[in-house]
Amino acid sequence: MTPQSSQELRAATRTTTIGFVNLGCSKNQVDSEVMLGALAKDGFELTADPARAEVVIINTCGFIEEAKQESINAIIEHGKLKKNGTCKVLIAAGCLSQRYQGELLKELPELDGVVGTGDTGRIAEICRTLLGPGRKTRRVWASPPPYLYDELTPRLRLGKMHSAYVKIAEGCNRNCAFCAIPIMRGKQRSRPIESIVAEARTLAAEGVKEINLISQDTINYGVDLGVRHGLVSLLRELVTVNGLRWIRPFYLYPQQVTDELIDLYAGEEKITKYIDMPFQHINDAVLKRMHRLGNNAHITTLVDRLRTRIPGLSFRTAFIVGFPGETKAAFTELKRWLTDMEFDRVGVFLYSDEEGTSAVELGRKIDRTVMEARRDELLALQETISLKKSRQKIGSTIEVMVEGVSEETDLLLAARHEGQAPEIDGVVYLNDGTADPGSFVKAEITDAAAYDLVGRIVG
Repeated sequence: MTPQSSQELRAATRTTTIGFVNLGCSKNQVDSEVMLGALAKDGFELTADPARAEVVIINTCGFIEEAKQESINAIIEHGKLKKNGTCKVLIAAGCLSQRYQGELLKELPELDGVVGTGDTGRIAEICRTLLGPGRKTRRVWASPPPYLYDELTPRLRLGKMHSAYVKIAEGCNRNCAFCAIPIMRGKQRSRPIESIVAEARTLAAEGVKEINLISQDTINYGVDLGVRHGLVSLLRELVTVNGLRWIRPFYLYPQQVTDELIDLYAGEEKITKYIDMPFQHINDAVLKRMHRLGNNAHITTLVDRLRTRIPGLSFRTAFIVGFPGETKAAFTELKRWLTDMEFDRVGVFLYSDEEGTSAVELGRKIDRTVMEARRDELLALQETISLKKSRQKIGSTIEVMVEGVSEETDLLLAARHEGQAPEIDGVVYLNDGTADPGSFVKAEITDAAAYDLVGRIVG
């Protein structure tokens, strides 16, 4: 292509409208923000309504069966816009695309392009290619993962302006039997500390008060860079960033939790007293079949150690039910342990066979109806525990960060205390007093549900 024709093509696509659909986890959200930033910088016009877009991009999730099905349904649904809307090009990006690549093009004829996790940064170029005059070819872009943005990468952030996700690493070196993340995201690749801190300073200057540190294996941050105690070193730098009030690491693996890390949590005001540590199970035999490090005794001791050393700690964990070989006795042990430990928040997922993982080859599979019943039992137990813990806050006065007008009604403000992570842990509804989004106020708690609190601004 001659330089002149390249410029003409670029000019022709500058007013093209892009509609974006983000699915999956917060890590996917950051990828979406990076793609949106690249598209906006390149001159594409972004619209919140995909029905009005000429290019529709679905950022897919491929973590578990339900997520894969949601992604496929979204592709099919938005594919209809090519007949009854303005859509000319439909693109699937993200984890599902990285994992299945050509299979998606074969099975979903409405797709024009498939973009894996290694090509997130090329999305503007890819859109121009697919919009080229006379284009007929449907294509896959699937470079080896992972693409990892840096502090200079344009991002168009989604969600609240006072809270942001910061991806500190990509990929995973673990070998959990049930997990396909290394297939989709590759081996761990950490960003340099300097890059992360520079991004945090930029975000703070833009008014961000809370940064949420995300990766597939946050406790392992920096190992690939040869940095010893990498997460501790990173946090020590981040707490010096002016303007930040809350720093919240997610996805801590229950190994390598050092005294230095615990001391940081306990002593640094900016690091939220909040641990997000998925355990997946507690029965020793199941953990071993899962290829998880540690056992019941180690995990129980770790939880007690964290709670003792970090006063006021809120603890979120997650479990998988129905892993092959999970006996009734193993599940009963998990129920009993959950009841005894009284976590603040618990997520429960159904096991699903994921192609390419070692668990697919395991025998003694569990019927789905049994898995669903076990999930419901755990969630019912946890709801009772969460309600009890929420009611203990009635009458207390706590600091909260105001999110803005509640999505439920414009008569209430929504806020969060440091033990409530964005989007997954509930909110504090404020029914008396006013405050701007992103501001920190004192709230007296007057009522409580299992996952939400009610209060009024005081002082």
